[in-house]
Amino acid sequence: MKIGIIGIGMLGEAVAQNLLNLGFDVSVYNRTKEKAAEVEKNGATVMNSPKAVADNSELIIIIVKDASAVKEVSFGKNGITESENKKLIVADMSTIEPSESREIADKFEQKQIQKLEIPVMGGPNVAISGKLVMMASGPKNSFDQCKTIFEKIANKVFFLGTQGTANSIKLAMNLQITMLALSLSEGITLVEKSEVDPKIFLEVLNSTYFKTGMSENKAFKMIDGDYDATFTLSNLKKDISTMISTSKKLGIELPMIMKAEKIYENAIKEGLGNNDYTGIIEYIKKINKA
Repeated sequence: MKIGIIGIGMLGEAVAQNLLNLGFDVSVYNRTKEKAAEVEKNGATVMNSPKAVADNSELIIIIVKDASAVKEVSFGKNGITESENKKLIVADMSTIEPSESREIADKFEQKQIQKLEIPVMGGPNVAISGKLVMMASGPKNSFDQCKTIFEKIANKVFFLGTQGTANSIKLAMNLQITMLALSLSEGITLVEKSEVDPKIFLEVLNSTYFKTGMSENKAFKMIDGDYDATFTLSNLKKDISTMISTSKKLGIELPMIMKAEKIYENAIKEGLGNNDYTGIIEYIKKINKA
C-alpha cells in the first residue's frame, strides 16, 4: 500500500521514518518544505501539495496542529479532495474536537472518500520504532483495510467504533497528562522548598501504585531541568483548549482543566511554550521564586 503523510512535524517525521525503515513507499507534504528534507534523504518522495500526495497514495495519514489545518489540507486549494483518486482512505492522527472530526468525515464522504481518525499516545521517541498506542474510529471496513499498517505504526491498536470516539478518548488521555505534569511539578517544588532531595520523593512515589510512566522517567528530567521536547507545552495548551471547547459542547463542567488552561497560558507568556510540556515545573518554580 502506498502511504502519504501530510504534516512533517516531530511526530509526522518519526512516523514517516518508521514506515520508510519498514520498506513502505512513502510520499509526504509539509507546508514548510525544508522540514521534509530528512525523510526525503531517507527515501520519501516530497510532494508540492496535499492533492499530489492523494494522487500518489492509497492511504493518507494527516498529522497537523488543529482542525483548521486538517480542513485546509483536506478541502483547500490543491487539497486532498481535489484528487480524482477514488481508492483513497484518509486517516487523521491530529488531536481535534470529536464534533469537528465528524464534520470533516461527512465532507470527505460527500467526495466518496472514507475517513478514519487515529490519534495516538506516545511521542516521536517511540513512533520511530512503531511503539505508539493508537485509538481508531470510523468505518470498520476502512479500518480493516489499513489495520496491518496501523500495527506497524503502533504496538497497540484499539478500534473504538464510530467517528468521534477516538478523539474523545484522546482528549481524556491528554487531560491525564496535563494533571500528572502539574502534580509532579507541585510535588517536586514542595519537597525542594522543604529542603528535601526531590529524588527521594520520586523513589517513594515510584514504590507505590501511584507511580506512572511520567514519574518513573520524565520526572527525573524535570528535577534536572531537562525539557527536551517530545510534545511541547504549547501543543498541550492547544489540546487543553480543545478539551474545554468540547466540554462546553457536551454541556459539562471540567473545573480542574479550566484552571490548568490558565496555568499553561501563563507559562507560555513566560516564554516556556517550546519546552517539553513537563517544563511547566519552571512556571511553578517561578511563581514560588524557587
